[in-house]
Amino acid sequence: MTDNSTRVEPALVQRGQWITVPDQKSVLAVVHTLVYAERLRQVVELIESDFRVQVVYTVAPHAFGAGLARSLEEQGVTVIPWEQAVRTRFDLALAAGSRGIHLLRAPVVRLPHGGGQIKLLRKAEGATDHELRVASMLSRQYLTHEGRVVPAALVLAHERDRETLARSCPEALPVTHVVGDPHYDRLLVSRARRAEYRKALGLRSGERLLFVTSTWGESSAFGRFDALLPRLLRELPPNVKTMLFLHPNLHATYGSWQLRQWLGGGAARRVRLAHTSEDWVPPLVASDWILGDAGSVTSYGALTGRPILLSRFPVNEIAPDSSAALLARTAPALTPARPLAEQLAYAEETYDAAGHRRAAARLTSRPGTFHRRMRALLYRLLGLAEPAHRPVVRPAGPPAQLAGRRRTERRTAA
Repeated sequence: MTDNSTRVEPALVQRGQWITVPDQKSVLAVVHTLVYAERLRQVVELIESDFRVQVVYTVAPHAFGAGLARSLEEQGVTVIPWEQAVRTRFDLALAAGSRGIHLLRAPVVRLPHGGGQIKLLRKAEGATDHELRVASMLSRQYLTHEGRVVPAALVLAHERDRETLARSCPEALPVTHVVGDPHYDRLLVSRARRAEYRKALGLRSGERLLFVTSTWGESSAFGRFDALLPRLLRELPPNVKTMLFLHPNLHATYGSWQLRQWLGGGAARRVRLAHTSEDWVPPLVASDWILGDAGSVTSYGALTGRPILLSRFPVNEIAPDSSAALLARTAPALTPARPLAEQLAYAEETYDAAGHRRAAARLTSRPGTFHRRMRALLYRLLGLAEPAHRPVVRPAGPPAQLAGRRRTERRTAA
């Protein structure tokens, strides 16, 4: 009888006699949250089809990690427990977060998990009044352990991030690589599909789309969503449809069921809450307005050529030279004193294209080059020659239809 209490390590971990394809390089993808998983997916795609490379995932301990292992396993990837991951040697490890990566037995490639290096290190994370306040990922606290720089390679999106690093953690400069931003590049090639995305969403002639997004935390738009939701439900004309994209950390904290209940009837009638598995790029490109806070998705919205209205902006928490800070000096701020539809019209009338382009330019100084530069870095660290083809930047696929549209069309046809 098999003792089910004894955990058998996967063949990849044991290697030796269990491996069918010999002489492979092993890569560990360290996932902390859904957001980090999405960023790592953009990187893993660059090596996943190479027979010389085997990728295995692990879920590192994190407050927002609930359900991650199950979600990854449903995608068919190999997931090993964190306890096994830290005692197994790998040829390379990829991580978009810092927690626990100093325990790994592999050279670590540390990636940003958002756009624009927006959030400053908080006092709750160990910053003092006398410490230089920088974007958290660029701080010594996030990059070192016991005085040693942890990443073997630190990936950045913008050359100005290297300048910040020279002040905050100069010892990390020798391992720094400015390669670009995968979301930025994917948005670039997706913009041409705007009409296709709008058709897939089910938007009819004369209908307009408001894309609403919120990051997480007390200073986020969702922190005061009880005041914003009634306005979305009551103040917009019938031809304006609304899609709500919430930061995955909110889903991990409260659960999608709870979020839907808080939205009440609005989720079905006027405001569609996107599932965590849905891609935010297509509806962002398809939108007519963007209503957002200081989260990364709002900054990426500056690439779309659509007017942005800022719902909340916590000045003391945002890096002053970030894309979000530049956008806050360009896009108008939502006020409770005037009707929402009127403010959307004002954002459209006063749209500052040059200002939005400046904010978007702060996202990366290497536009359109992430896949090429990132792949070259990975293969150099693995000691392998790159595949004999150019990496492809694929546009986002079509989105799901707006809530209630199919049901309405069926009733009309009947």
